[in-house]
Amino acid sequence: MKLLLSSTVLLVWLNASAQNPVSIANKILPNQSHREIALIPEPVTLTKEKGYFILPQNIILQAAKATELGQSITFLKKKLGIPTGYFINSAATTKKTAHIKLVLTHKNDSLIGAEGYHLQVTPKQIIITANKPAGIFYGVQTLLQLLPKEIESKQKVKQVNWEVPCLSITDYPRFGWRGLMLDVARHFFTKEEVKQYIDAMVRYKYNILHLHLTDDEGWRIEIKGYPKLTEIGAWNVKREGDFGTFIPPTPDEPRNYGGFYTQEDLKELVAYAKQQFVDIMPEIDAPGHSLAAIASYPELSCTADAVNYKVSSGAQMIKWAGSTPIASVDNTLCPANEKVYEFLDNVIAQVSKIFPFQYVHMGGDEAPYNYWEKSPQIADLMKRENLKTMAQVQGYFERRVEKIAAKYGKHFMAWDEVLEGGVSENAAVMSWRNIKFGVEASNNKHKVVMTPTEYTYLDYMQGDEVTEPKVFSTLRLNKVYQYDPMPEGADPNYIMGAQGNVWTAQIYNIRTAEYMTWPRGFAIAESVWSPRGRKNWKNFFARTEQHFERLNIAGTKYAPSVYDPIFNVKRTANGRLLVSLSTEVEGLDIYYSFDNSFPDQFYPKYTDSLTVPIDAQQLRVITYRNKKPIGRMISMPIEELNKRAPKQNK
Repeated sequence: MKLLLSSTVLLVWLNASAQNPVSIANKILPNQSHREIALIPEPVTLTKEKGYFILPQNIILQAAKATELGQSITFLKKKLGIPTGYFINSAATTKKTAHIKLVLTHKNDSLIGAEGYHLQVTPKQIIITANKPAGIFYGVQTLLQLLPKEIESKQKVKQVNWEVPCLSITDYPRFGWRGLMLDVARHFFTKEEVKQYIDAMVRYKYNILHLHLTDDEGWRIEIKGYPKLTEIGAWNVKREGDFGTFIPPTPDEPRNYGGFYTQEDLKELVAYAKQQFVDIMPEIDAPGHSLAAIASYPELSCTADAVNYKVSSGAQMIKWAGSTPIASVDNTLCPANEKVYEFLDNVIAQVSKIFPFQYVHMGGDEAPYNYWEKSPQIADLMKRENLKTMAQVQGYFERRVEKIAAKYGKHFMAWDEVLEGGVSENAAVMSWRNIKFGVEASNNKHKVVMTPTEYTYLDYMQGDEVTEPKVFSTLRLNKVYQYDPMPEGADPNYIMGAQGNVWTAQIYNIRTAEYMTWPRGFAIAESVWSPRGRKNWKNFFARTEQHFERLNIAGTKYAPSVYDPIFNVKRTANGRLLVSLSTEVEGLDIYYSFDNSFPDQFYPKYTDSLTVPIDAQQLRVITYRNKKPIGRMISMPIEELNKRAPKQNK
């Protein structure tokens, strides 16, 4: 008998599994107790059948078109061979005895498109069928998630039943653009670390890596003919602490923190990513966020004092008047200077040869105008070009840059601010400030990638700021999971997809970059791949917890913030602090102390709002599940609670 798991039935089954894993496992998965099917992103359809395919110690992997499927063959042999220790023989000829078959269709299957696949598992054989090699690769990712978690090991694992549940899957992505952005400008990540990041994202069927290569804190790409970009622009003074509170460097401090990629490094990264069906999109941020370039070549600025500028080490240099950025130093390329367009022509020409992806991202965000407003060069430009506002000045700049990109065969993409000054209809937009800008852009026939701050900014804190790297705001897993990249009122023909952005102002190393990406990256992956209308938080988190175990084995860091309590504080009528605690995850018990000791399950259990004792200095809390600690020990200073409590009206 077959169990047809439609979208509804699948959710019900998985949710029941999460609530009672042993009984469900014993009933449906007799050979795999305590392990349910937990796929991220969730496939379009899945039919569960009886039985299991057991990996033999000599695996025959057949791919009739081996030259076209070389990437998936190599990937699968490595991922299967290392943890199992089994021998894998790949064969191009048809073999009835093949254990795993990778099949490209002879006739196009319109249902699954270019990136979809069919996966069939029987007790005798596994078959992945697709129209294109990308579909085969994504089918391989699903197959690996069906195997025990130990498949993620980088060394041989003993005493594992290498079984795959029998089933049939048909799957294809909802959106073509499924991206993550990694900011390598604020803090530099080595070539090997970027590869490590790519390895993690392909597990979840991401296909775009957006590299933010230039900013005020660093220029990370070799440009021939402009050696100072990497001799000067790639280095600053290391500062550690809370972003925006750093002391400006003194003249005698060494500028030796940073790094850059040679053009050969980047070509290697492009090839590595392409082997895993990931395209890399470069970003050269302009006209704002350009202090590293200006410190290298001051003549690119409108401001004479730029000869004294240094690459930023993270000191605050932008203040905001409402939504308007006000700069303390001029970090903008000068739109009235022809040398700027000559410079960008050379940069884009070389970038275009390194990165074959059709889009080049040219920034356009947060350009402060206060120095332009004082510039005689800008005044002359405005008179000559009949420009009335500073937004129109930026629009003039963007249109010229767009033409340079087109000259080298690239589509121009930028952040949504560029719409204010006017760009051509061909310009693509990343909508970050507000969802409405993406809606408006799509209705004006611009291609749009949705990446709004309130749902996709992965540099934001995942839990309370007393435990997280402190930045601008908090974005919890549950909220990320709520996001739908197709906003109401948008033209669906112009919404390309969405991506999560990892800005690294407060991220110093690859381990923290991973911590900030996962598990929120699971939620975004599901939003851009799985069918609309499937959202079920309990079901999703049950699967997420199983993937925590996979990431543990893979050595990929992730945030456990979802288990931490959420603090809410107010004042009573007599001025005392009243603290309420809650959690994103149901079924957790919270234990607490006010006496500076470390609570466990034998301490008072939180059941209702807590009145803070008069002389207490800190509240310590920890979460448990099934009498075992699951959250982190959090120490919340009472002084911090006082700051958060609304002041009483006198």
